[in-house]
Amino acid sequence: MPPAFDAQDLGVRLGARADAREVLAGVTFSVAAGEAVALVGPNGAGKTTLLRALAGLVPHTGSLRLDGWPVRRIDARARARRVALVRQQTALGVDFTVREVVAMGRAPHVDWAGRLGPADRTAVDAALVATDLTGFADRSVRRLSGGEQQRVNLAQALAQDTPALLLDEPTAHLDVRHQLDLLARARALADSGRTVVAALHDLERAAAFAGRVLVLDRGRLVADGPPAAVFTEALLGAVFGVRAVPEPTPAGLRIRYFGTLGEGIGERATGIGGY
Repeated sequence: MPPAFDAQDLGVRLGARADAREVLAGVTFSVAAGEAVALVGPNGAGKTTLLRALAGLVPHTGSLRLDGWPVRRIDARARARRVALVRQQTALGVDFTVREVVAMGRAPHVDWAGRLGPADRTAVDAALVATDLTGFADRSVRRLSGGEQQRVNLAQALAQDTPALLLDEPTAHLDVRHQLDLLARARALADSGRTVVAALHDLERAAAFAGRVLVLDRGRLVADGPPAAVFTEALLGAVFGVRAVPEPTPAGLRIRYFGTLGEGIGERATGIGGY
């Protein structure tokens, strides 16, 4: 079976041609089908752009394959049946009910008229249950809090029922209970055979969620491996600019923070691919 995602020397430049900026460069990794991977890095590291590239939403250089096929050769509808992306933003500016928004996730599977069949309605109901939104199904999304709208975004992606799921800061705006519940559900999806790549800010939760962590810094992949091997004092200082000590515990990896390292972190972070 080919990897769910395979990137070789992946690069992305965004903006008008005259002043386009390099957001990703030389990124190489693969993700096996059914693997749970956490994507971490400081703000502006390129996490969102990498997820969008994996979903086929931005042009790229280098090689990028989805299920063994070049992403460039997969049309949008076919991609949407293989991979779903839950974006960072939570604001839903439409006046639809929660059920209607979640049902939009079935678009890649329905006929040209957009008619939902029994299997589509079952998928929508299951997504509402999985995100604890059944009681909100007939409520306008405009009446929901930011955290509730984020759960609607996730439910829409679950209804899309794809083999791969990309989550961009999925716990943003969620209370602690729903943060833990969402990550537990995402991990359960991976355990059931789906591929899940989640960009996360909380390093301890990233370590608890995934057996493998990818660390981006200034558009480059600087570390790839198990959380206990990746989150070293040196890397936490060089990439995140913090004084911190990782401590393995029976409950998972704990990171003790002692302060920041001040300015110039970006310069020290350059060329740390050995971490």
